[in-house]
Amino acid sequence: MKALFVTLVAFVACVAFAPLSALGDTWGQPINDTTRFVVLASYNNEAVLDRETGLVWEQSPSTFTMTWDTAHNHCLGAQKGNRRGWRVPTIQELFSLVDPTQSNPALPPGHPFSGVLSAPYWSATSFDSAPGSAWLADFTVGGRPGFLKTDSANCWCVRGGQGVDHQ
Repeated sequence: MKALFVTLVAFVACVAFAPLSALGDTWGQPINDTTRFVVLASYNNEAVLDRETGLVWEQSPSTFTMTWDTAHNHCLGAQKGNRRGWRVPTIQELFSLVDPTQSNPALPPGHPFSGVLSAPYWSATSFDSAPGSAWLADFTVGGRPGFLKTDSANCWCVRGGQGVDHQ
């Protein structure tokens, strides 16, 4: 019994005094350094893992504008790093990339993305009160405008996470 108690105390002490990185990152601990984003060689360097959210983003999003429906079709047909399964992100997922202290584009310092425009990007999130409109994340200063789904905006595809069924 004494040996079990000593083992338990030793385990608790190791966990209590272990560095956070040894225990794994948590949602409660933002990653605000150069280790947050990892360019994925297994995706031919065409994708970036966000270690804070677990999402995989296109390393370089599309540079042409499109309607909301076209954005969904664009992501559905995308093949980056020889992988399919891309989708339009939710507004919350897009906003996870926004750094409100930055502008043009409003991305965290040291991010590995290229070709990100200081412009609005479609989300898969429709307005509850106006299903013909959807939320966008504006990477100029991190704003959150809404557009009619027939308007044109940019598109940045993502893999992983929960997503939503677009309507």
